[in-house]
Amino acid sequence: MKKIIWSFVFMVSFFLLSFSTTDAASNEQQLVEEIKEVINNTYVGTIDGNLESATSIPEIINMLDPYSTYFTKQEFEAYMNSINLATIGIGVVIEEHKDGILIKDVIEGSGAFEADVQAGDIIIAVDGQAIAGYSSEEATSLLLGDENTQVKVTLKHQDEQTSTKTITRKKFTLPNVQTELLFGNVGYIALSSFSEDGAQLIKKALLDLKQRGATSFILDLQNNGGGYVTTAEELTGLFPSAKIAYLLEEAHGTYTIPAVHQEIKFPANTRILVNRYSASASEMLAASLQDQKAAILYGETTYGKGAMQGFYTLQDGSYLKLTVGKFTGPNEKAIHEVGVKPNIQTAAAPIFQAHFDALKEQYPKYKKLSNVKSSTNIKKLTIKIPSSLTTQIAKGHIQLVALGANEVPASTRVVGNSLIVTPTNPLSPDQEYMLLIHPKAHSKVQKGYYQHIKIKK
Repeated sequence: MKKIIWSFVFMVSFFLLSFSTTDAASNEQQLVEEIKEVINNTYVGTIDGNLESATSIPEIINMLDPYSTYFTKQEFEAYMNSINLATIGIGVVIEEHKDGILIKDVIEGSGAFEADVQAGDIIIAVDGQAIAGYSSEEATSLLLGDENTQVKVTLKHQDEQTSTKTITRKKFTLPNVQTELLFGNVGYIALSSFSEDGAQLIKKALLDLKQRGATSFILDLQNNGGGYVTTAEELTGLFPSAKIAYLLEEAHGTYTIPAVHQEIKFPANTRILVNRYSASASEMLAASLQDQKAAILYGETTYGKGAMQGFYTLQDGSYLKLTVGKFTGPNEKAIHEVGVKPNIQTAAAPIFQAHFDALKEQYPKYKKLSNVKSSTNIKKLTIKIPSSLTTQIAKGHIQLVALGANEVPASTRVVGNSLIVTPTNPLSPDQEYMLLIHPKAHSKVQKGYYQHIKIKK
């Protein structure tokens, strides 16, 4: 299960300040004074220096916190595109390959889509330059460019034939939400960015998975650096017991910001995945749900950016990004420079424990099979079982599940007091598993059993 990783910051709000212009030097001085006025009125944080004596924009920015900065109009546009996962290129999702760059997916409506590029094609040259051995980043730099410009891409197809296509670069948006129906009807949703349409995308994913049979859910916010704070407010409203989105401390007061009511809801047992790169709006949502017992957090302590930024349009069309507030969850526990500590901390990928707990919840009467949780054998599992169970195990009543995924095809047999599970393909040392032994119909033994299995490297 791969997730596209991006990193962003947090709240975006716009304020238009209008000033007259004169000559260039006067304009720059007016811009400096304008920025000072905005800082004096709205900035929340320490100013490291004498703001009033500053004579340039870089000098001012150096006095502020790391999250406050200045953007030209073009830089601001690029920044906003990054939050919404928008960029300009040929419109493909790529992966490194020994022959060049493998195309994993083609974005609908993109230049590559219109040129009939197919997933599975391998880019072997760009504008006549062979790219075998190139990293994804190096190849991306060749494929990106200005809108409506063209690039010649040489492709090797799955039938080993090659062709060269001239592709027009266009603005396209990468998928922000990924979904999967895991074993046990557990719906998995990963959100890469708190984009402007993030809540709508999550609602659609939630409905789609429910229609496919999902009865419990895992929402993955790992590596999600935030985005629009309004999206966090909308997402909080998707959880039944979450009425407050966050508490906000601004320069002139403290406010309680309510969650935006939503008709559709996640179940109360929804599990949220976070890690050290989950930041800002991700932490806002995680803290709110944790404080209101609206979801269960898994993973590791989050990044610790509880500061909120606003954008101010300046007289020349440039922008000032400024820290304008600090937020916490309803319980007022500090987030900034501290992070949000999950309910269940995990050393391995949190999806394993979250999926395991979701499955265990479905079988409340099942008993833990043994205290042994690890195996060094990737080709065969040997599990000790109670003697009373040896004659009761029936073929088809045993399931081996790859946590975070689906059932693993395997054969089973009983030898003495041991259950031998032989998977069709070797198990992965980077994967965790769950063994389920279901009670045989009309058996004297009506209990089911489960086992959490980790493969030692």
